[in-house]
Amino acid sequence: MPKFYRWGIMGPGNIARKFAQGLQVLPEAVIQAVASNSAERADAFAREFGVKSSYPDYQSLAEDREVDIVYVANLHPGHRAAAELALTHGKHVLCEKPMTINAPDTRAVADAARKHKRFCMEAMWTRFFPIMKELRRRLQEGQIGEIRLVQADLGFQANVNPASRLFALEHAGGSMLDIGVYPMAFFHMLLGVPEGIQSDAVLGSTGVDEHVCWTCRFQNHAMAQGACSIQVSTRQEAHIYGTRGRISLPSAWWHPTSMTIQRHGAEPEQVAYPLEGTGMNYEAAEVMDCIRAGALESSIMPLEESIAIAESMDRMRAQWGLRYPMES
Repeated sequence: MPKFYRWGIMGPGNIARKFAQGLQVLPEAVIQAVASNSAERADAFAREFGVKSSYPDYQSLAEDREVDIVYVANLHPGHRAAAELALTHGKHVLCEKPMTINAPDTRAVADAARKHKRFCMEAMWTRFFPIMKELRRRLQEGQIGEIRLVQADLGFQANVNPASRLFALEHAGGSMLDIGVYPMAFFHMLLGVPEGIQSDAVLGSTGVDEHVCWTCRFQNHAMAQGACSIQVSTRQEAHIYGTRGRISLPSAWWHPTSMTIQRHGAEPEQVAYPLEGTGMNYEAAEVMDCIRAGALESSIMPLEESIAIAESMDRMRAQWGLRYPMES
């Protein structure tokens, strides 16, 4: 088995920079190549992180035999093509969330991974923080009983800028795909696939969803309430209410390092894990661990769950009448 894995990065933007910084705390990882549609941006990224190969197109990186794993970090509408390109050329793939703009495209990526027998995972970094592993363990032990209600929000105030990818309909901008995917994925992790979803959204002047609220209904009488916004800054908290207590994740719960467990009749328990790296190293470590073990999917973030999350968001967009220009 290799002592280290060679990563290629498609799309050297801000999130890729944070990912690259995270890789630096993993001795078994090395950034081998970077690609961008802009040769200047690729070269600058390569200089910053000491990357061996810099390419002005994704095709060249996909053909690089010295790359083992590709991290796809370009804009949402480009995820499917970039991931399929890498998989077709025999690379393993970690694809930034959302994996694609809709469920059919996400299923197409999953099908490509299975066809070419390569590992593939959506980069839902929240799931791989040590505190989330501990949260799942506590819930599996029934420490707060059966989950009946989950609440989570994520919002920040952004100035409307039609030139920004966040407000551009042609880039699948808006709050749901960019940040609402975090609460939705959290609900799926805890409660499975919703039986029903009711949602509403405020569509801004550029046509994207700037503000969204939704409620999910699950089996066993459980419900979840989510909100996301690029109009206002929210508390950015998550709360899980069970029949014997509750668990709260404080502000910035989507990259969590602590939680409070309040069981009925007991004193609150504080649990914390210090952050290592940027936090994106945890998902990268999961990718390499799975590949080393011969697994083509992660049991923590399996492909079918990524498809189900995309289906839930598609159902919500249908309720608002929102379609992206690139959707047939």
